[in-house]
Amino acid sequence: MSNLNGKQPKGKFGYYIFFLLITLSMIFLFVQTGDNKGNSISYSEFLTKVEEQKISEVYISDNQEISGYFISSNNKGVKFNTVIPYFDSSLIEFLESHNVVVVGEKSTVGLFYYIEKIFPWIMFVFLFTLIIRQNASNNSKGFQFGKSPARLFEAKSNCITFKDVAGQVEAKEELAEIVDYLKNPDKYTSMGAKIPKGVLLVGNPGTGKTLLARAVAGESGVAFLHISGSDFVEMFVGVGASRVRDLFEQGRKMAPCIIFIDEIDAVGRARGAGLGGGHDEREQTLNQLLVEMDGFEN
Repeated sequence: MSNLNGKQPKGKFGYYIFFLLITLSMIFLFVQTGDNKGNSISYSEFLTKVEEQKISEVYISDNQEISGYFISSNNKGVKFNTVIPYFDSSLIEFLESHNVVVVGEKSTVGLFYYIEKIFPWIMFVFLFTLIIRQNASNNSKGFQFGKSPARLFEAKSNCITFKDVAGQVEAKEELAEIVDYLKNPDKYTSMGAKIPKGVLLVGNPGTGKTLLARAVAGESGVAFLHISGSDFVEMFVGVGASRVRDLFEQGRKMAPCIIFIDEIDAVGRARGAGLGGGHDEREQTLNQLLVEMDGFEN
């Protein structure tokens, strides 16, 4: 059964929120990382600035990273960082000879380090999941061609009765038997009676055929499935017959119910009259409709 309320599936909004949060987190991460590390300089440049007495204090961590501040040309402190490319046993002696204060630090791995490492994988999994779900959604929509687009009117929501139909006295008398059968099926089946498989309402446009069909459902207190004859035939071959099968399958699940096919002349005609013969789409739809109403299994 298609979505009768026409509402779009929920859940996409959560993807946008998740993506926005990840983006903001990465922006914050890059800003924080840039502020913490400062300007990256070469080890040779670092030694040169020490000799020029532009560095008075450095922080050396156990992962061979050196950070601190050096005095720029405008006499402002500029944060820097560099990496010792090899083990220099004379580095401490060199720094002390130039009156540089050496502070040892233990390297710590913070939260942003882990975020920086796992973020590419998170984005990969997120995008991969999004693509898979999008493809699955498109494929599921592609398989909906064979599903019936019938609209369902529940018995509780259908308040139309014969009193709402003006005139049509003879038609209402004939349909009263259908109503009685739907209300009391055991009374007829116990006597071996068989109810007609369908009722054909014929009349000019606007004479109340659809209203009369809804009145039968309202009087009987059963569900009402409404579909137009033009909804069966599409550009794809076999869609009409598939939708007929799906329509009657829905009707069997909700039995007792009434299936109303409006403008049935869109598919109803003398069989074998089409140029396509038995392969004509409308004729295949009509044949399937007749099979469902009075076929071998009925």
